Amino acid sequence: MGFFWKNKRLASFRLSIAGFAGVILVGSLLLMLPIASRAGEATAFLDALFTATSAVCVTGLVVFDTANYWSGFGQAVILLLIQIGGMGVVTVAGAIAIMSGRRIGLFQRSAMQDAISAHKLGGVVRLTWFVLRVAVVIELLGAVAMYPVFLQDFGAGKGLWYALFHSVSAFCNAGFDLMGVYEPFSSLMHYRENVAVNVTVMLLIVVGGIGFLTWDDVRAHGPHLNKYTMQSKVILLTTTLLILLPAAYFFFGEFADHPMHRRILLSFFQSVTPRTAGFNTADLNAMSETGQSVLTALMLIGGSPGSTAGGMKTTTLAVLVACAAAVFQRRESAHLFGRRVSDDAVRSASVVLLMYLSLFLTGGLAISRMEGLPVLDCLFEAASAIGTVGLSLGITPGLSAVSRLILVALMFFGRVGGLTLVFAAVSSRQGNIARLPQERITVG
Repeated sequence: MGFFWKNKRLASFRLSIAGFAGVILVGSLLLMLPIASRAGEATAFLDALFTATSAVCVTGLVVFDTANYWSGFGQAVILLLIQIGGMGVVTVAGAIAIMSGRRIGLFQRSAMQDAISAHKLGGVVRLTWFVLRVAVVIELLGAVAMYPVFLQDFGAGKGLWYALFHSVSAFCNAGFDLMGVYEPFSSLMHYRENVAVNVTVMLLIVVGGIGFLTWDDVRAHGPHLNKYTMQSKVILLTTTLLILLPAAYFFFGEFADHPMHRRILLSFFQSVTPRTAGFNTADLNAMSETGQSVLTALMLIGGSPGSTAGGMKTTTLAVLVACAAAVFQRRESAHLFGRRVSDDAVRSASVVLLMYLSLFLTGGLAISRMEGLPVLDCLFEAASAIGTVGLSLGITPGLSAVSRLILVALMFFGRVGGLTLVFAAVSSRQGNIARLPQERITVG
């Protein structure tokens, strides 16, 4: 039975990878069509591939300004790719199967379980349906909240499209925007003092990034935090700290020369968006290297498991911190909220950290060497790609084909997940129960 289940899990991991790759390929072909560009010309495959990968992997890195290069059809394709990528290919496919009345078998349920990071197989169909309904409601509410602003600026029809596009992009933590009509690649800088746009986008990013299981806890227990699972408590606490602490640094260290109203909005927005939305309301190139490094760290951490966000995940950081605390206190195991963290979770967190740091450094250094660009700028771009963020210091459009392919690979890895790729690639043989002799090794 264990071997059968292992094969099921292995197949579900491969299904997830194949699903993302298939959607990216279809999206690339659609974006290559002449109708997808404003000029009515076919787009080169590499440029279409980069854009489709960025959309499906909800990253937001672009080689062309979305508003100025892509037609209404092209923008609609990008938005659809963002929605599918944000909710997850398997989750969307499962929702379609549920709505069509098809029977959901064991294999489909296990794939849906992995897609939304559910802890158990039971109730996964109900949870998937709940996730889809909540996502639609939240995106519509976000569009309604921003519509009055865009109505005034763009008129009824275009304003509605802008409100919907940016609501979906923010909730899915994608970072694609249509504000190139003001200035190419300007993101939301034109609205940096607009409270409605800033607060709505920040709330959409946070809600999309805390994870589907946390939503379920909120639905089931409301304000009774003591009834939440340990994972939900960890996610909420870590998310809160990762918003407040960087915001305090940005407030005192980066935006001290701005008026108080703008200073508060800039500080909180730049604290929220690196995990992992990709919008910005400040000139990132004008920030100090320390500020850019803080953004890089936030991009690598990312959002939470089973969410629309990428990155190493907040729970990975929390487990590693708890593990370090256990070492300092000479405890045998890591503890979080009165619960012991499993050894498997500690090992997985360590592997995820090693994989992300290795690929982030390798990709950034490789791009710097090939392009002759500053290392910090290239590391920033690599962190943005692997964290599926989309923030940029402006070097992506000028990169060579090889460097763009490196970013494509990092975006795909960051969205699918390192462990998913490893589990899908390893052999399905059962592990050897024999244990080698143990010998001590000194670390640190």
